[in-house]
Amino acid sequence: MASAADKESEKIIPVPTSTSPPPETKGLAAAPPATSAGYFPVVNVVLRFLLFASGLVSVVVMVTSKQTEITQIPFPPFRAPVSAKFSHSPAFIYFVAALSVAGFYGLISTLVSIYALLKPSCSTKILSHFVIFDVLLLGIVASATGAAGGVAYIGLKGNTHTAWRKVCNVYGDFCRHIGGSVAVSLFGSIVLVLLVILSIHSISKKIPK
Repeated sequence: MASAADKESEKIIPVPTSTSPPPETKGLAAAPPATSAGYFPVVNVVLRFLLFASGLVSVVVMVTSKQTEITQIPFPPFRAPVSAKFSHSPAFIYFVAALSVAGFYGLISTLVSIYALLKPSCSTKILSHFVIFDVLLLGIVASATGAAGGVAYIGLKGNTHTAWRKVCNVYGDFCRHIGGSVAVSLFGSIVLVLLVILSIHSISKKIPK
């Protein structure tokens, strides 16, 4: 009669065949890989702050572009101090108004984007509204930049066909202010293009497939 020890030795010890990872590593394996989607809200905030900064700088530089010089006039005493400032051109007035709106919108949208960054549950609804306003503001800023740039080019080069004389050889500081303001507004237009692309891409990522 076999002893109890012999019977215990005859029992087959099962060998684990599963290759599943240990429990402590399952959580790491189940975690989704990091993607660039997590950076979209942060980039959105940065771009909107840049929009605010570009609008503010463009307006300040344009408004402070006044310059007074002694120039030729068509009546006695034939030379007198004449000022050049942005309010003398409707294109520059429109430019200041458009970039003021862009700067104010950039400030408000930056604050709203920070709120959406803290509460991701409402980010999709906010982005859908941002796309509409971003496209609308892009058209306004681009048209204002083009109008101001066209007038600035005439002031720099003149136009012999219409007998428009260049004035930048007299009002050098004024023209440098105008050129700098237009350049910064062009940067703001590029920022708006990036914001539109970013918002559309972010919304497309949230659409269920």
